Amino acid sequence: MATEALVSFAVERLGDKLIQEAKFLKGVSRQADRLHRDLRAMQCFLEEADKKQEEDSRVRNWVSDIREAVYNAEDIIDMFILNAQSLRRNFFLKCGFKKLINRYKVGKKIEALQLGLLDISNRREALGIKNIGEGRSRSAENQMLQGLRRSSPHAEEHVVVGLEKEADELVNQLIGGDLRRRVISLVGMGGIGKTTLAKKVYNHRQVVECFPDCRAWAYVSPDCRPRDVYMQIIKQLVCTSTKDQQVLEMVEKLQEHELGDFLHEHLKEKRYLIVLDDVWSCRDWNCLAKVSSNNPDCLGNVFPDGGNGSRLLLTTRNKDVALHADARSTPQEMQLLSKQKSWNLFCGKAFLDHVDADRYPPDLVQLGREMVDKCNGLPLAIVVLGGLLSRDMSHTEWRKVHDNINAYLAKEGSQTGVMTVLNLSYIDLPSYLKPCFLHLSLFLEDYVISTRKLFLLWIAEGFVLSAEQADQQSMKVTAEVYLNELINRNLIQVVRMSVNARVVECRVHDLMRELAIRKAKEQNFFRTHDIEDPLSSSTSNSSLFSSKCRRQSIYSDMERYASVEHNTPYLRSLLFFNLGHEICRFSQLDFIGKCFKVLRVLDLEGVKVESLPSIVGTLIHLRYLGLRHTGLKLLPLSIGNLRSLQTLDVNNLKQVPNVIWKIQNMRYLYMEGQKYDIPLKIDTLENLQVLSGITFKQWIQNNSSKLTCLGKLKLEGRYELVEGVEFWKSIAKLRVLKSLYLKASEESSFPSLAMDSCLYLSKLDIKGHMQKLSESFQFPPNLSQLTLDSCRLDCDPMPILEKLPKLLTLRLRAESYLGTEMHVSANGFPQLKVLQLFELSKVIKLNIENGAIPWLMQLHCQFSTRISGVHKLSNLVEVKIVIDSMIPSFSPFARFLSTYRSRKYHLYWDHSWTTNRNGQKEFWTRRRKASDCQTCAATGLTSVQNSAVAVEMIGPIFSRWDSTQEKGS
Repeated sequence: MATEALVSFAVERLGDKLIQEAKFLKGVSRQADRLHRDLRAMQCFLEEADKKQEEDSRVRNWVSDIREAVYNAEDIIDMFILNAQSLRRNFFLKCGFKKLINRYKVGKKIEALQLGLLDISNRREALGIKNIGEGRSRSAENQMLQGLRRSSPHAEEHVVVGLEKEADELVNQLIGGDLRRRVISLVGMGGIGKTTLAKKVYNHRQVVECFPDCRAWAYVSPDCRPRDVYMQIIKQLVCTSTKDQQVLEMVEKLQEHELGDFLHEHLKEKRYLIVLDDVWSCRDWNCLAKVSSNNPDCLGNVFPDGGNGSRLLLTTRNKDVALHADARSTPQEMQLLSKQKSWNLFCGKAFLDHVDADRYPPDLVQLGREMVDKCNGLPLAIVVLGGLLSRDMSHTEWRKVHDNINAYLAKEGSQTGVMTVLNLSYIDLPSYLKPCFLHLSLFLEDYVISTRKLFLLWIAEGFVLSAEQADQQSMKVTAEVYLNELINRNLIQVVRMSVNARVVECRVHDLMRELAIRKAKEQNFFRTHDIEDPLSSSTSNSSLFSSKCRRQSIYSDMERYASVEHNTPYLRSLLFFNLGHEICRFSQLDFIGKCFKVLRVLDLEGVKVESLPSIVGTLIHLRYLGLRHTGLKLLPLSIGNLRSLQTLDVNNLKQVPNVIWKIQNMRYLYMEGQKYDIPLKIDTLENLQVLSGITFKQWIQNNSSKLTCLGKLKLEGRYELVEGVEFWKSIAKLRVLKSLYLKASEESSFPSLAMDSCLYLSKLDIKGHMQKLSESFQFPPNLSQLTLDSCRLDCDPMPILEKLPKLLTLRLRAESYLGTEMHVSANGFPQLKVLQLFELSKVIKLNIENGAIPWLMQLHCQFSTRISGVHKLSNLVEVKIVIDSMIPSFSPFARFLSTYRSRKYHLYWDHSWTTNRNGQKEFWTRRRKASDCQTCAATGLTSVQNSAVAVEMIGPIFSRWDSTQEKGS
């Protein structure tokens, strides 16, 4: 369980409060300090108790009592500080009398709590819980964390076993058969691989050829909301480029039934493939397809039958849904894996190769086979178990898991059995990761989570502790280590990676989320409030949430939630999701400040807010305030009273009130898109680590030397309003600044920038018109990542940029260069590993001389850019070609690539088609590892020769395509 970790964090926070809030605790500080010592002493027994409570309900109750005691202690101290702060503003004579009463009441509460702790302690020996020593060493734990690998699993590393036959059958159903619109369904229990198979088929070459321009994937989930599903599909099918943003804005204003009609009109003359993943009920299908209840045999009004071979692919756990959607199609029921296929899948996860287990000790192989047999062929259970065991290859560890697995596997094929196997992975988590995993249960099913936001929430919750609490700079790094470990343990799935292989977006598998929800509810960690939840008259408002509930996620609309009677005065976190487009009135938000006075986290992202009430300023314990994409234009002046606030995330305000300087604990300040450039004082924020959205003029009016912790800075607005030399002097004063983003407004431009004084800067992004590119010696000397966007340079930037000695990543985007050719000379870019050239509409040729870019590994460019010299790049491992589907030659090129056959090319390279976030087609090719090239030895090539031959295969594809076009013309 996570109790030991949660209590540890709570005790740490309590100790911090006793130090930080000493002025408010005057009069009860001695009692509070003694309470803290008692709780620390009790903490010493929790680790052993945590291990025992799975098997002993008495111990479980004892641990629960400690957790409640710690929560009560937090509540008492937080409420006392809140009341003391309120009384400080009152200068009437009766204020002193109220203070005495307040201290007396708190003293009595602490005394009662200490008596309860004494009783809990007396019961410890009777339960056989021994002292394991005086607390735990956080520094030792963090030393271990520093050694954790930072990398995350990639898509090509996914092990898929036993789906070849099923995939072939499914492909044949999708591309063959009669021309009527058919609904083909994958049916099976949770975790059996329905979505895995659907994705495999969706990206299959033959399927892509059959549906080249009209494919879409939509998650449905148990919470089926037709509008959301329609928008997912429309964004993939209709809004395929930035030119369609106006269409998207128009579509987003439509009502649900209008969206269905719009989708029907768009599809009715096309051959389409739509995947609806995770459909739970016949009712959900009726809602999505708009099947009339009077005529259930009709096809519905959304997905038309044009008699052209269109297909819908459903994944569902319920066979009735499949038969209901299309009674004439036989559902494909997925089977559990055979023993051999189960073993192959296990080897791919535990031994990190598919079947070559002979290289491993026979004792581990025997233990592994016995454990795989107990998984009953369920892929998800096998994957989780293999991932768990891959971390420790010792016989002792495998024997421990082997001997305990019987307790966690239930009856064959049961849902409980799956949860129990997943629970095994949870039990194995170190204590510092358990709260982070439980926290993921707050997010909606299939919700794509921004890791930036996730890190900040974990920090605000107190889940991330650095080696020394004062070392705040390392907390985001530690949070990222936590995330990567959860990914490596197969508890979180990667959705999107950055160019430097860091996880940008992630999600949680639905079964893993269900596990997290079960565990979280056991500990009053959180509660959800859904639109279908107990707002009905049959349920009393007082039973909605436990009064001790610490966190709530709200999935219903704000108005309905605000109307409920709230009896959770000690709520610490409140997150809102998926609330639609209704604007919240001023009065609807008042209840937050009135009912949740000790709130630490308030996330309103996506909620349409008319204005923020000033009562929010009374939430003095608030650490995280998320207001992004709310439509909010002004913040109340009372925001300056949030003295505990660490993160403020807001965008597109008319202006930021000049009270931010009062928030001394501010560490992460996001305020992009200010409309008015008014003065803003921020140089009092000595703890500030990230500052995003301040204007150039606002920045230069502050003393940057006081911002000693600032590591990331994004500036916007009109650069010409500041004096260049003074500006760069102010940047040079930031001794820990690593990342700088400069964004000029449309009417503004950058002159030649002298940045050589920025000795610590490693990442630079410049967006906006540049009059002239700086000379190479004017760039920061330690620059490793450079992005130029919309710079509209007239001269080829390569002769300057190729001289940057430490540059590893170069991205040129969106008309950053207006010429037609670029040239990289010999010995240019000595260390560059990633080169991205996107939306350079006029660039038709890139010449790479022999000896240039020797270490280039990733090359991303447009189809319209011809590259000469690519065969000389012997270290190249990945090429991505972005193709605008609107160009006339797209379809012939797609057919050409699909039919092109080169034995050498397919021997060494894999390739596929994808669609990027802008809806553009991408041809993606990646060199196989030498170990994957089965005929490599037969060719007699060394690994270096193999690499060179593989690279040479890219050029002929495009040269042959060019010659084909010439012949055709």
